[in-house]
Formats: sequence, structure tokens, C-alpha cells
Amino acid sequence: MNLILLFKGDFISKNKARLEGRRLKHILEVHRVATGEKLRVGLSGGLIGIGCITCLNNTSLEMDVSLFNAPPAALPLTLILALPRPKVLKRVLLSVTAMGVKRIFLLNSYRVEKSFWQSPVLEPESIQRQLVLGLEQSRDTILPEVLLKPFFKPFAEDEAPILIKDTLPLVAHPAAQTPCPRNVGQPVTLAIGPEGGFIPYEVDKLTSCGFHAVHLGERILNIEAAVPSLISRLF
Repeated sequence: MNLILLFKGDFISKNKARLEGRRLKHILEVHRVATGEKLRVGLSGGLIGIGCITCLNNTSLEMDVSLFNAPPAALPLTLILALPRPKVLKRVLLSVTAMGVKRIFLLNSYRVEKSFWQSPVLEPESIQRQLVLGLEQSRDTILPEVLLKPFFKPFAEDEAPILIKDTLPLVAHPAAQTPCPRNVGQPVTLAIGPEGGFIPYEVDKLTSCGFHAVHLGERILNIEAAVPSLISRLF
């Protein structure tokens, strides 16, 4: 936890916050700070600054909070991700949040198992938990927007053409002839399929509305490796 993320409900007065639960446990066991010491803090949706501990025990912590720096700039990327296995989704949400992605579409695909859409991991509280972990890792305060799209065809036909406007639209596909570009220097809309990739029909649907199919080379990567590899290459 490189930043203690605060929420409005943590504040007991204008500049004083009280913490309990998971964050307190982490501060006690990992940071091992004492009264009078300072921690890097940030307000969800707002500025980053310093929290000076004024009271600390095994059940709660109080700190005086001073906020003065803007969070890191968002990555100019919209990520469209075929819904992965629940355990993989948790890790991917954390990692892309830490990388600065602020808009994520979770999309159905022929190779996505129907049971994935009933997973508790898709509950709003579960999704937010992973996003918060990503912000704490990367010292950011702006939560990404995560949208669920359980129907591929209407998304590809009706929403995708609007999403890609004024961006470089790319779909990662192992059979593509064009390598993924590097350091593109412009906003990107990136679509990544499930394990095994999008089926030809889905690739055709995406390319017909403006996406360009690209590959990462001869090696076939799993989702956890492919997502950060593509983002790092593009930016």
C-alpha cells in the first residue's frame, strides 16, 4: 500500500480522518508507524497529500490530513476486455488500475463461459475492492469506470463505433498480420479477447466498425501477461 486511500466517510472533521479495519491493519503491520509520523494519503476522487498521525492504537487511527498534489495523469486508453475467469479478472483489474486505465468494458465473447457472468467477482463491491487496491499500489485517487457488456453483437454494432471516435482502435488477435505499434502518442481503444482469442466472426465485427487487428509476436500470452504487455507497448 503505497498510498492510504481516504473516503469522505473517513473524515470526522474538515481535516481529520479516522481509520479502522483493513487499512489500519496494514498500517500497523506493514508501515509500523507511531504517533507523530506521516503517511502518504489521497482522497478518493481528489488530491494527494500527507496524513500526520495524532492518535494510534489497535482499534483505530486518527490523522491530520493535508492534501495538495494532483493525482497522476490518466492513461489515454479505453480497454475492452472479454470477460476472463473470475480469479484472473481480479488480478487484471488491479494491474490495469495501477497502470492508469480509467475506462474498462467487460465484454461477452463466444469463448467466455456463461458462468463467469454469475460470478460474485462482478458485484460492484468486489470490483471496487480491486480498483482500490490498484490505486493504493500506484498512488492514484481516481477510480476507473467499469462497465459490463454481456451481449457482443449490439456492443460491436452500436457502441463500439462511437467509442473509437478520435482514437486509434486496435483489436489484439494472434492471427493478425500487423504487429502492435509502439509508443503511439495518441488515445487508444484496445480490445482484447478471451483465452484463445476472439473467434473470426467477432474479429470481423470489430474490424468492420474500424478496429485494426494487431499481434504481439509469435508467442501466445495468457490474459494476465497480454494486457500489461500491450498497454506497455502502446504507451
